[in-house]
Amino acid sequence: MLKRLLTTWCMVLTATAAWAQDPYRLASPVTNLATLFTDLFGPSGLIVDSEATLPGEQPHSAHFNSDFQSNFSKFNTALVNQFVTVPLPSPASGFTYRFDPSLGVFERTTQSFGPILAERAETVGARRVSFGFASQHFTFDTVEGLDLHKVPAIFTHDGAQLRGGREDVVTTVNSIEATVTQFTTFVTMGVTDRFDISVAVPLVTNNLTVVSDATIQRLGTTNILTHFFRLANGDVGNRRLFTAVGSAAGVGDLTVRMKTTIEKTPSAGLAVGLDIRLPTGDQMNLLGTGAAGFQPFAIVSGAYQKFSPHANVSYQWNGTSILAGNPATGESGNFPDQVGYAAGADVSVTGRATVGFDLLGRYLLNHERLRSEEFHALDGKSTFSNIAFFTDSFNALSGAVGLKINPFGRLLLDANLLFALDDHGVRDRVTPLIGFEYSF
Repeated sequence: MLKRLLTTWCMVLTATAAWAQDPYRLASPVTNLATLFTDLFGPSGLIVDSEATLPGEQPHSAHFNSDFQSNFSKFNTALVNQFVTVPLPSPASGFTYRFDPSLGVFERTTQSFGPILAERAETVGARRVSFGFASQHFTFDTVEGLDLHKVPAIFTHDGAQLRGGREDVVTTVNSIEATVTQFTTFVTMGVTDRFDISVAVPLVTNNLTVVSDATIQRLGTTNILTHFFRLANGDVGNRRLFTAVGSAAGVGDLTVRMKTTIEKTPSAGLAVGLDIRLPTGDQMNLLGTGAAGFQPFAIVSGAYQKFSPHANVSYQWNGTSILAGNPATGESGNFPDQVGYAAGADVSVTGRATVGFDLLGRYLLNHERLRSEEFHALDGKSTFSNIAFFTDSFNALSGAVGLKINPFGRLLLDANLLFALDDHGVRDRVTPLIGFEYSF
C-alpha cells in the first residue's frame, strides 16, 4: 500500500514538473478571481512579440492587447455575475406550527415538510426556532449553450484595416473550469404565528482555471519574427498555451428574510416578504456580489391532505458593483436586476417522507451575454469560430426534485437535484444538494 502511494505521489510530482517545464505553456499571475480573465489576456498574460527591424521602431508586443482586454472584460462580466448569484436553499422550516388556545398547545399546520429551494406561505410559528444547514456544489458546464471547455475567441491587430501585415489574427480555444461549493447555515425565528425572520449565512469556495490555446494565423505576414510567441525555452513559435488558476474561500453575502402570512385558511395561504442581501462577501474573489440587494416576494400555497402546491414570485433590485463594471480598473456598474419565480408541489408519501418537485426560473434584465459567430478575416477567404458580446434580457429555467426524510423527532434530512432546462446564461447541468433541518 505504501509503495502504491509513493508511486502515485511521484507521478503527480512528475506531471507537475513536466507542466512547469513545458515550453509551450505559460502560467499568468492571478491577483484576484474577478480579474483572472483580464490577467490572462492582459499585459502580463497572452503577449504577442515581434522583433524591431529599424532603430527606434516600437515592437508589436502591445498591438493585440487592446482587443484582448476589451473582449475579455466583457467575457468576465458575462460569466462572473452568474457565478456569484447561485441559488440559496430556502430557510423555511419543514415543521410549521400554530398555537391552539382552546387546547393550550402548538399543533402542526401541514402534513408535508415543504419545498427545498422554493417557499410556502406557512411560517414557523410563534416562539419557534428552526436551524438548518445545506451543501451545494456547482460545476458550470456551458455558457449560452457553448461548452465551457471549448470557447473560441479571435483577437485582431490594432489598426488591422490599415493592412501591411496587420491582417494577422490570434485564434484561441479557451477551456474554463469553474466550480462553486456553497455551505449555507440558516436560522428562522417565529415572532408571531404569522411573522418570522430568517438569516442565511453562506460559506463559499471558488475554483477557477482557464487555459487558452493560442495560435498566430499568418494572414498578412510570412516572417515568423514579425509576430510570434516567446516560448519558455527562449524559442519562438506560432502557438502557446496560457494558463491562469485561482481559488478563494470565505463568507458570502448574508441574506436576511422577513415573511408574514397575510391570509390563511385551513387549505390555503398567502404570504409576502422581503429578502435583504448584505454585500459581506469579497467581490474581488467572487465570494459575493459587492452590491446590496432588495427582493420583495409573494407566496401562495395550499395544503390538501398529503398534496401541497405552491407558487412564488419576486423582483430583486441590485445596487452597483465592480463585478458589473470592470474589475481590472475598479470601475463599477449596475448589477443586473432579476425577476424570480417558482411553481411546484410537495407530496407527503409517508408520515416521515416528503417528495418535492419545482420549476424555478430567473429573468435577468439587461445582462451581458455572448453568442457564437463566424469571423471573416481581411484576407477575404479565411474564417474562424468566434464569440461576440451583446446586452440582452433572458430567462433561465431550471427544474428540481427533492426528498425530505424525518428519521426521528423534529430532525429532517434533505436531498435535492437542481437541473438546467435551457442553455441561457452560465449553466450547471445538475447541482446536488444535501442538508438537514431541526426545529425546536
